[in-house]
Amino acid sequence: MAQMRENGAPGRLPEDWDRLLAVVAHPDDLEFGASSAIHRWTSQGKQVVELLVTKGEAGIDTMDPRSCAPVRMAEQRASAAAVGATEVEFLDFPDGMLEYGLPLRRALAEAIRRYRPEAIVSINFREHFDGGGGFNHADHRVLGPALLDAVRDAANRWVFPEQLVDGTEPWSGVRLVAFGAAPDPTHFVELTEDDLAAGIASLDAHEVYLAALEGFDQRTFLREAAVLAGERAGVPLATSFEVFEV
Repeated sequence: MAQMRENGAPGRLPEDWDRLLAVVAHPDDLEFGASSAIHRWTSQGKQVVELLVTKGEAGIDTMDPRSCAPVRMAEQRASAAAVGATEVEFLDFPDGMLEYGLPLRRALAEAIRRYRPEAIVSINFREHFDGGGGFNHADHRVLGPALLDAVRDAANRWVFPEQLVDGTEPWSGVRLVAFGAAPDPTHFVELTEDDLAAGIASLDAHEVYLAALEGFDQRTFLREAAVLAGERAGVPLATSFEVFEV
């Protein structure tokens, strides 16, 4: 259950772990705040792997999906390198058409068993983002519950037992799952200027995608979001998460 401090302000996200799996639906999802925290963690020597459930092939209206997917995958790899992630893996679920169900849970549980993370980061799955605005993307709303269920699945040897071959074992070591940009954050990660700069660089790496977003100033957006999250937390710069202990 997610918890916050007694005064309603977010608490510091625990950092006494070494391996993180960052799981999102699309290239660019992590870069709207969470990638700055990833830079902080990799700078501490933590291992971070990014797992993309789709290839983002439906994300640019002017590009055919077959041409778009390789571009967005390359941009995500560059983005991950900017914040020190050690590996980027792509699953093959269809962009824009994620469905909650056993295939998605199975794929996520398999990755959790394989990478054996102690913490997981994803993007907000609530109906709205922090600050309101439009309805959240269907893929985000599907992925969050499936990911939380897959954490439990990965720990249960009687769920997807066909995965337990060649030395693969159940994994019950996930301590927390943190969702960035949530409307009711429970925890925060304090950022340095270097962390924020790396996070901005990671979003800048999505050059083709950003070019299709007319009038969006990503650098101003990320800085203003970090300042606002810092004000809530009582620090100069931060990024916030809704955290579930599992």
